[in-house]
Amino acid sequence: MRIVFAGTPEPAVPSLRALAATGHEIVGVVTRRDAPLGRKRVLTPSPVAVAAAELGLPIVKADRLDADATAEIAALGADLGVIVAYGGLVREPLLSTPRHGWINLHFSLLPAWRGAAPVQHALIAGDRVTGASVFQLVPALDAGDVYGEVRYDVPRGATAADVLADLAASGADLLTRVVDEIAAGTAVAVPQQGEPTLAPKLSLVDGALDLRQGADAVIDRFRGTTPEPGAHLTVGGQRLKVHLALRGPDEPALAPGEMVSAGRDVQVGTGEGTIVLRTVQPAGKSAMAAGDWWRGLRGDPPRAELPESRDAAGDAGAVGAESAGARSGDVGSVGSGSVGAESVGAELAGRREGRS
Repeated sequence: MRIVFAGTPEPAVPSLRALAATGHEIVGVVTRRDAPLGRKRVLTPSPVAVAAAELGLPIVKADRLDADATAEIAALGADLGVIVAYGGLVREPLLSTPRHGWINLHFSLLPAWRGAAPVQHALIAGDRVTGASVFQLVPALDAGDVYGEVRYDVPRGATAADVLADLAASGADLLTRVVDEIAAGTAVAVPQQGEPTLAPKLSLVDGALDLRQGADAVIDRFRGTTPEPGAHLTVGGQRLKVHLALRGPDEPALAPGEMVSAGRDVQVGTGEGTIVLRTVQPAGKSAMAAGDWWRGLRGDPPRAELPESRDAAGDAGAVGAESAGARSGDVGSVGSGSVGAESVGAELAGRREGRS
């Protein structure tokens, strides 16, 4: 079967490589144009473009599937379109151009978390089970019939980067199986069941840790926004990036935002219990141990500021209309780094001390 593949970030690469290893012919790979990265803003091809070049596959670079891109893709004569986190809309007539239409690998158990950032929202919501689904792409947001899914127990302390990496691998296996079934004429898709939840793309404000919440909820948000868009606190009017945070003990009782030194760590009060900052990055500086940041401060002990309450429409799990940019399985901004979160509990019991 002749396949056109569309994808952009690293989580799409395992699917491309898995399909290339099958007996199907990949007639073209669609990916977004080279983007400036790093401090020097060097134009850099997408991870999918790099993988496609290594595999010797034809590449179509387009940020929008407009009339020109549609004509170029249609000329490939594909029987099936496969999309994994491309980052753009597939509209008619392109949606119906391949004989079997398009299928999408989406990183959630649909209809949960339709939209651009399903893994991030699942972790923020505290989901302990998520997964990946392969469904038939339709004009409505991630609403097509599902060919198959794989369930995934979220490891304790896993961040969005960790979960995306795992689902990218297991999802690639699921995707190749569905493609084989479509080619053989044995594939069966079933309508989605249940009430959908939406997962719009996250922005920087979504990474703000609200210390009025309980410690578990704060850590869930840390995990869901790490590495992108980045978890952070505001201390002294400056953004403090949080690279590694752990669930702390319930004692001593600290008010939300109150901070105390704990050796190489810093313990922070929440609405219920505490969290422990292990690695932070002050504005304009490199990442460092939280305790080193603390000892470099001057004046009175710092206190984390409490962010404004999030609008209900921005909360994880909100259901409603979403922008078209979240369609076609875009996973939003996916970083390459990964750090963990876990409970430290009694580990800090013998290490707490006053600010030094």
